[in-house]
Amino acid sequence: MASSDPQARENSDPYAQGSDAAPSPLETRPLHDLLVALNAPADWPLWLTAGVALLPLVGVAGLWWRLLGPGEAAWLAVVLALFTLTDALILAALPRWGLSFGPVAPQLFTLELPRLAVAVLAAPAAVWLGSEVALAGVATLNLTASLALIWGALVEPQRLKLVHLSLEGGPLPPEAPPVRLLHISDLHVERLTRREERLVQIVRRLAPDLILLTGDYLNLSYTDDPVAHAEARRLLTALSSSAGRLAPGGVYAVLGSPPVDRNSAPLFDGLPIRLLRDEVVTVNLGQGRRLALLGLDCSHDPARDAQRLAALAAQAPPDTFRLLLYHSPELTPVAPEFGINLYLCGHTHGGQVRLPFYGALITSSRLGKRFEMGYYRLEDTHLYVSRGVGLEGMSAPRVRFLCPPEVTLLSLDGGGVRGDEGSPEKSPG
Repeated sequence: MASSDPQARENSDPYAQGSDAAPSPLETRPLHDLLVALNAPADWPLWLTAGVALLPLVGVAGLWWRLLGPGEAAWLAVVLALFTLTDALILAALPRWGLSFGPVAPQLFTLELPRLAVAVLAAPAAVWLGSEVALAGVATLNLTASLALIWGALVEPQRLKLVHLSLEGGPLPPEAPPVRLLHISDLHVERLTRREERLVQIVRRLAPDLILLTGDYLNLSYTDDPVAHAEARRLLTALSSSAGRLAPGGVYAVLGSPPVDRNSAPLFDGLPIRLLRDEVVTVNLGQGRRLALLGLDCSHDPARDAQRLAALAAQAPPDTFRLLLYHSPELTPVAPEFGINLYLCGHTHGGQVRLPFYGALITSSRLGKRFEMGYYRLEDTHLYVSRGVGLEGMSAPRVRFLCPPEVTLLSLDGGGVRGDEGSPEKSPG
């Protein structure tokens, strides 16, 4: 059932396009502006990319020359040039190897910035500790970064994990078989890779009762690319054709962030996937197992979206397990008010790059690190924030580090929560 009349729905559509459409809140954040600004060199020729990459390197070497002398500056320039060239070769190889397909120049400059920062900070240290110690430190840190890039770009993004989580409780009959839900988020398709092939194999093997998709179907660099659209539709077709035989409850989806999914709705045309746009659908799986799916568009304006969630919750049948599908975890603080039993989302990518003992460096969520990845519970609401399948776009490096892609199989059956090591239990903190 729809949550509002069509005219009102059109007037409040966060995915509206055109010259009169206001930018979404996500597009007004500094992180988005930075991604856009650094993506400007996406179509630069090789000679221009190389020249611009060398300019700041020469500037940092000049700083070392002034403080330490020409010999030390020359060695620093060699170290920085060697590792910057290594970055460029890795980035250029990724599409040739069918691993990822982002533009080389923006990613190269993004990776070069921390290398230059290390060299700048090492210059005054070299005055006190000696140039040999400082150069050794710069080289060691750069080598460590290159090894991390090799792992993060070539290996970890292809290590798609299946996470199992059991949730017990809520308005489901205790004597009935568990409801098995497969949650998939943040596909971010550029071109299909081995990762997406494994995803389809997992779906066919698991035979879940329901498949639930929580947005961001295209990579931000490919929102208008017809090949990426065709590849994304091909993937959705494979998932839904598998589900027609294996998921008796069907396949349901919501759209993701407006900049990413601003023209993704047509991907679902003619497919056996129900795209929920501010709608409530009741799914009856038999034996008293009824779920109310609340599918909500994501504007990344929590106050606005909370009002729309209130309207949806008022339509949900009473005494029915309420499952919210919304792209981001940003509605978690208000979800318990509306009797949400389970809230599935993605958006954060788990940070995509994580540090030991700290976790996500960036989540792109208004709530920061509060709900960055995995399982949480807030009052009677269970939340699962998926690390997602794909990779961030534009100038963001196509890497994952200590944050492999995932899909999640949730089993709903009643009383407490059990998680495996792939889905650690967490509190909101």
